Amino acid sequence: MSTHKKLKNLEQQLSVVATEPVHHPLLEKKDLQLFIKREDRLHPIVSGNKWRKLKYILQHAIETKHDHLISMGGVWSNHLHALAWVGKELGLRTTGIIRGELPDDKPSTLIEVEEWGMQLEFVSRLEFRKLREFHEHDSEPAEHYNGYWIPEGGANKLALRGVAEVVNEIELSFDTIALACGTGTTLAGIASVLPADKNTIGFAVLKGASFLQDDVRALLKDYDQKNWSINLDYHFGGFAKTDQKLFSFMEDFEKQTGIPLEPVYTGKMLYGLFDLIKQDMFESGQKIIAIHTGGLQGKSGFQR
Repeated sequence: MSTHKKLKNLEQQLSVVATEPVHHPLLEKKDLQLFIKREDRLHPIVSGNKWRKLKYILQHAIETKHDHLISMGGVWSNHLHALAWVGKELGLRTTGIIRGELPDDKPSTLIEVEEWGMQLEFVSRLEFRKLREFHEHDSEPAEHYNGYWIPEGGANKLALRGVAEVVNEIELSFDTIALACGTGTTLAGIASVLPADKNTIGFAVLKGASFLQDDVRALLKDYDQKNWSINLDYHFGGFAKTDQKLFSFMEDFEKQTGIPLEPVYTGKMLYGLFDLIKQDMFESGQKIIAIHTGGLQGKSGFQR
């Protein structure tokens, strides 16, 4: 079977995900409606925005006859986890460039990506930062590793097309879309097709993330979209940093709704969203769509 047909078969395995209402006393008190787009249910492994961002990147790699995909991430990277599995399914070689040294206790994410055939290379934090400068599929890392380069988190313009499809699938009327923000790509993809009378807010999950404003503007330079913003106040100390307040919120939310969360992305986003609701930052009567971007495999890296 050709690689192109394998990709089509993979797309057919994806679930149609629901947008579920959330019932919570705070929402009733503030006269707001909240719905969650359950992207975590898209696929057992390539769930959420990881698949959305990879979809057209994979298509382009296949069309340009590349059989080796190279990307970068941390030891718990959802992006590399998804890329390794997709590479195995499509019969493509994959290489993951990992920030820092191999931990003494190898994370389950790295164990699984190696089982799926991904070759790992560990680089210094300085080398890793330099790699963030490359965004095009044929840039310097592609030449060095002789393959197709995918930037961290799949953050390029091809990814916007896949993410934009999330908005097109929302059949409900709404005022605001809320989502977690790591590289800003998912936010940019949603903003690229959002009508002018609606807005989207991203919640940065890393500390000192003001640079994301410029990154999103760069991704949207071909679009005249200004109805987006990034909140920088709910990173809990930095990427993958947590505290008991966050875990307590997640536990309460999961009991109230039955919706599983992880503390790196969606947990932080919903904590921030509910805090803004408490502060009356949303007008009474508004409908909010929160995007569950998946990545639940990363939850195994945390102990309460």
